[in-house]
Amino acid sequence: MNTIYLEGGGDSKELHIRCRKGFRKLLEKCGFKGQMPKLVACGGRDSAFDDFKIAHANKSNSDYVSMLIDSEDPLNNLDAWEHLKIRDGWDKPLDSEDDQVLFMTTCMETWIVADRDALAKHYGNELQESALPPLVNLESRHRHDIQNDLFHATRNCSNAYKKGKRSFDVLEKLSPHELESHLPSFVRVKQILENRF
Repeated sequence: MNTIYLEGGGDSKELHIRCRKGFRKLLEKCGFKGQMPKLVACGGRDSAFDDFKIAHANKSNSDYVSMLIDSEDPLNNLDAWEHLKIRDGWDKPLDSEDDQVLFMTTCMETWIVADRDALAKHYGNELQESALPPLVNLESRHRHDIQNDLFHATRNCSNAYKKGKRSFDVLEKLSPHELESHLPSFVRVKQILENRF
């Protein structure tokens, strides 16, 4: 079985459902409809790592188990497990591979701000697009800056951005083509999944 453990969804059952739905819709648009992995919303990144470790230790040889998490910081040309060791102190599980770590660099909001068409359709005329970060080198920007810019750009909208339900509502509307145009980490995620499924 192919399973992706997702960072996101908080502690509520409703948010876990919305989290899975948002990522499922995006992955379907990437061409994985009909071969969709099982998506497990885990809440925080530590929980995603804990769930991943258990599943990795118990998987069969034919299973692909991965986690899709925020990188939190720019990757600085490190491989996935090196980044996680330096940033989080996480040890690479025995026999795990780099392609089992799927990053949203630096955070899910980086993916969201990369698709200006989806943002304009979702938020309408009240979106202050000039407050959004430039599309160049998005993945080198600090996650707090990206998040603050997104909050600021939508502050006058009736459905102003916030983490949780509203973030997953936007996530499911994103275009893979737009994300691939601006985000090397998204290209990597898509390529890894295409090679695995």
